[in-house]
Amino acid sequence: MTITAALVLFAVIWFMTLLIVLPIRIKTQGDLGDIVPGTHAGAPEVHHMKKKIWITTGISVVLWAIIAGIIISGVISVRDFDWLNQLEPRE
Repeated sequence: MTITAALVLFAVIWFMTLLIVLPIRIKTQGDLGDIVPGTHAGAPEVHHMKKKIWITTGISVVLWAIIAGIIISGVISVRDFDWLNQLEPRE
């Protein structure tokens, strides 16, 4: 695995994790009963973004280490997903 591949893998894992973490424990204006005129009731009032970014980063580091370890060890390779035998050399 190259450095670029490792960074791309981390970025993909990080953003996927962020999209899962974002809606957790969010308090909307509708929940609190204090809707600002001109905004949607589902707009966040308290979002805790800094805390969620740190949680996302921690989870992503753990997931990246596991996935990168599997890729580097060779337990799973690209050939394991070659169901149509496209990687076999042609004669």
